[in-house]
Amino acid sequence: MNAKKKLGFIGAGNMAEALARGLVENKVFKTSELIASDVEAARRRKFKGALKIAVTTDNLKVLDSSPAVLFAVKPQTIDAVLTELARAGGGDSNGASRKDGLGSKLFVSIAAGVTLGRLESALGGRARVIRVMPNAPAMVGQGMAALVRGRNATRADEAFALKIFRAVGDAVALKDEALLDTVTALSGSGPAYVYLFAKALADAAAALGLPPELALRMALKTIRGAEENMRRSPMTAAELIRIVASPGGTTEAALKQLGADGFSDIVARGNMDDLLKRISSHNAR
Repeated sequence: MNAKKKLGFIGAGNMAEALARGLVENKVFKTSELIASDVEAARRRKFKGALKIAVTTDNLKVLDSSPAVLFAVKPQTIDAVLTELARAGGGDSNGASRKDGLGSKLFVSIAAGVTLGRLESALGGRARVIRVMPNAPAMVGQGMAALVRGRNATRADEAFALKIFRAVGDAVALKDEALLDTVTALSGSGPAYVYLFAKALADAAAALGLPPELALRMALKTIRGAEENMRRSPMTAAELIRIVASPGGTTEAALKQLGADGFSDIVARGNMDDLLKRISSHNAR
């Protein structure tokens, strides 16, 4: 437990587990270079048993053994964690002095809606902080994350954080923290809209006679194939649509109906306009 680590997790929930697994499986870090704390025994057992990663109930042991700490706790509990670490900033869990308070540590947060200003204020003026918005597909290695570094975080810190989240998918760095609200609406909430679309496709086909399990299988493969084709093709989305929608054909007729029903407007209103207002309101609390 006293061995120096490279990354410590405070909070060992599903996202922390996905990140830890991705880091180990992609050989970014060894299991011996990671440590995690959590109040729930079941989560600690998962890390220790399945992932072979050291665990503790003590957040300060994570702080003392790791140059970088990743906050993977719920937004409603992060204030208690921040207060605990801030109070301990003058000395470690063995009573030894911590040089520069918490300024020598890098803190990475995935707590939704918790701003850089709030994190930096709680951790002290010299804290190096990076805020990240990941998404649920990270749990199957297909995540999309965006991050913004705080005023004291360096380019090396940014590169370190990108390496963590690219172990479970893709990650990009942004300069404007306000854009994380848009990221939340797009990639954070976006998977739920894809699930809804897949369900709607499958339900419609099942209503016309296809066995439900076959309808869902075909819907999922259709979505995956279309995504891969769109990713690999040099053509625009509009050009790809034209290839599928032959003039006078059934696809063209269906697209006209979707247009008449305001499909694109529904996505814009549901995914961006109203959702962004709700996200901004939530973050302002």
